[in-house]
Amino acid sequence: MHTAARYGSHGDVINKEGKPMPLIQLIVILVIVGVIMWVVNAYIPMQANIKNILNIVVVVVVVLWLLSLFFDFGSIGNIGTHRIGR
Repeated sequence: MHTAARYGSHGDVINKEGKPMPLIQLIVILVIVGVIMWVVNAYIPMQANIKNILNIVVVVVVVLWLLSLFFDFGSIGNIGTHRIGR
């Protein structure tokens, strides 16, 4: 069962551990990741294919991290383990 994130009294996101994560902190982390990726893409010489793969991996990891803040994916591993009957 997926549970949506709750919001605290100051607009903080309440993550699955029940701890608040301020929206400002979330934005700062995303900006830092973006700046790091910009520096890597602009100043580190790499083949275009490798840069594309690196960008895709970082985007996927960030999206999964963001989704984990808002939804509980811990129960996905339990699919198919529910018993029916006795």
